[in-house]
Amino acid sequence: MAAQTREKFATQVNSEILSAVRRLAQSEGRQLQALVDEALADLIEKRKQGRPRANVMAAYQASHEKFGTLYKKLAE
Repeated sequence: MAAQTREKFATQVNSEILSAVRRLAQSEGRQLQALVDEALADLIEKRKQGRPRANVMAAYQASHEKFGTLYKKLAE
């Protein structure tokens, strides 16, 4: 496996969240940076899955413009 390039950065985090993550890292015997990497990767994946493709949204918008009144009546 190829070595991954790492980059330092600084940020501020809610102190309660940071304390909880530190406790979690300690209880799992892992480094804090490993949990931060995992959390950021999970966030990226979650956002990718939660965002519909542009062509799907365009089709939805066109459909809603054409059939919006019908959709409202069906919902009632």
